[in-house]
Amino acid sequence: MKTRKIAGKTADFIRLGAACTLAVLSACSTVPLQDPGKAKVEPDEVPFDQVRDKGPDVPVDMLATPEVTPVREPIGVAGNKSPYVVNGVRYRVLKGVKGYSERGHASWYGTKFHGRKTANGEVYNMYALSAAHKTLPLPSYAKVTNLDNGRSIIVRVNDRGPFVPGRIIDLSYTAAQKLGYIDKGVARVEVVALDPETLPSATESLAVEKDAAARKGLPEDASFKLPENTFLQVGAYSSASQAEEIRGQLAAAFGYPVSVSPVNRDGNMLYRVRIGPIAQQRALAALRESVEEQNFGQPQVVVD
Repeated sequence: MKTRKIAGKTADFIRLGAACTLAVLSACSTVPLQDPGKAKVEPDEVPFDQVRDKGPDVPVDMLATPEVTPVREPIGVAGNKSPYVVNGVRYRVLKGVKGYSERGHASWYGTKFHGRKTANGEVYNMYALSAAHKTLPLPSYAKVTNLDNGRSIIVRVNDRGPFVPGRIIDLSYTAAQKLGYIDKGVARVEVVALDPETLPSATESLAVEKDAAARKGLPEDASFKLPENTFLQVGAYSSASQAEEIRGQLAAAFGYPVSVSPVNRDGNMLYRVRIGPIAQQRALAALRESVEEQNFGQPQVVVD
């Protein structure tokens, strides 16, 4: 089967909810589980499109995971190309989310994509409360309710999918567990987008995490905790002196630690300028917004 990539995800992937029900869960191919946020490497003999999705080898109880605190975030270019085509179907990204509400089936995705890039350039963490949607702008927030048991959660939409007929949203492992359908694979849900105009600005929380002491003092429920060594990469430059100049400007403007890390790409040296590490999603959103407002471009979230 040929595969196509769309905005960082495989278009004809096989989701757990699409291919594995509880009865055949044990027959799904195993994928080595890495720490949250760490990129995993599939065995060379197993092509990615043939790897079955699943949860961790040993189930993890994530029911106590703090709820996401939705904030108003800037809508970037990454992951928001419109229209785009997957498997011959054309999709258009919504220009706004106000009034969006839909009922349908939700699936969930786990180890197959854990540690890989999402459509908007972040890193998929199956232990966070996130989701993939075909048309909501990235990032955005939505309230998802399981219509079979009445449970509701708020998720942050940062990915594209599911490109399976009859599915309207793909939730993370943790989100599906909190909604009570982790063993069923799919559930009937209602998805209601949260109007960004009613949310607080992400910049309101920027000062909370500007130094190590403040980061350690953050309450656990301030937002979901990011994987260790999460950075905001502002750019990669061929000139070391240019990278150092940008590093100095960023350090002076935002007060966060800023580093320059060299990497050899096909014999060419690049110097990556990164802000962080950053511990909380809300602070990350605030920092990214500020970086864009001060004309430093559109930074990408990386975990290293």
